[in-house]
Amino acid sequence: MLTNSDLVALTAFRRDLHRHPEVSGEEVETALTVTAALEALTPTRIVTGLGGYGVAAVFDSGTPGDTVLFRAELDALPIEELSGVPWSSQVPGKGHLCGHDGHMTMLLGLGRLLSRKPVARGRVVLMFQPAEEDGSGARAVVADPGFESLRPNWAFAIHNEPGRPFGYVSTRAGLINCASQGLKITLTGRTAHAAEPEEGVSPGRAIAHLVPALEALGQGGNLDDGFRLVTLTHLRMGEPVFGIAPGEGVIHATLRTTRDDMMAELVASAQALARAAAEEAGLTVQFEVQDEFAASINDAEATAVAVRAMEAINVPHGDTGLPMRASEDFGVFGWGAKAAMLCLGPGEDHPVLHSPGYDFPDDLIPLGTAIFERIARDLLGTR
Repeated sequence: MLTNSDLVALTAFRRDLHRHPEVSGEEVETALTVTAALEALTPTRIVTGLGGYGVAAVFDSGTPGDTVLFRAELDALPIEELSGVPWSSQVPGKGHLCGHDGHMTMLLGLGRLLSRKPVARGRVVLMFQPAEEDGSGARAVVADPGFESLRPNWAFAIHNEPGRPFGYVSTRAGLINCASQGLKITLTGRTAHAAEPEEGVSPGRAIAHLVPALEALGQGGNLDDGFRLVTLTHLRMGEPVFGIAPGEGVIHATLRTTRDDMMAELVASAQALARAAAEEAGLTVQFEVQDEFAASINDAEATAVAVRAMEAINVPHGDTGLPMRASEDFGVFGWGAKAAMLCLGPGEDHPVLHSPGYDFPDDLIPLGTAIFERIARDLLGTR
């Protein structure tokens, strides 16, 4: 178990991370801070620069066995923090408002325990991945040549999820988080004087047609295999002036499905609609995909391992609030391993994720660490 001294140090570590948030792709100092903290624990080795600024610490027993990976995220959000806590963000316009600072700290707590009492066989990998918030980090880590030597048999992650009682864990076998993609559609014609719009080619009619047509492709509903949701998040046409008929328009749409193969179909349908509208209006069309998240699907065996671990240490659990429409890139680690995501409650009235008033509850640190440790020792034993 973590000692009182551990908890004081880990709380201070978490709050220091909270003061210095870095957004996706910019986690330079966060990675250095995590690496320094890991070095003090003398793991078997530390790998840096994974998929950008990712860091992995390996605790190897020296005896053959499985590799068990536990994941946390390095990045923060481009949102101004308004929590008012003494350790609030010192970086204007950026904040750890999703709890990634707490997730990192739970992993560091696990590292403290493993450094004192190693596992009996196999190895544990503590993975601090970059760029979760834009969906690029897990893919980049898994594609990195440096990940090959770390490739796990099992992978686990905890994400705090407000709306659940403090200390309650939601999990289940099967779908946890939907697949999603951000699709940017750019329609290009030709500007003209506002007094002679017929001399230009405006995207106006095409956009007016595409708004309801895109939304009709996915209107939500039950989170079953037929679920599709298209949400228009941004529209722009021309410039905010009165003398120019527009020659360009942009549509941003977020697409969601419960399976990755269905996402490919939904994207193809959306692009086909845009191409047809552009052709009819005499426009050219370009597409750009951003914030691409794979579906996060819990393996049944990994979920059972996590449930047994929670029952052994008396952590209340169930499947409240699952599956979720929101996305999480942890699912990528499940492509090559038996993986499970656990959703840990910070309290039913806790501020929601991504809100300016959010702050991770420090009292969750020992609980998350204990769940991770029990999973590791159930799978790999204790020396």
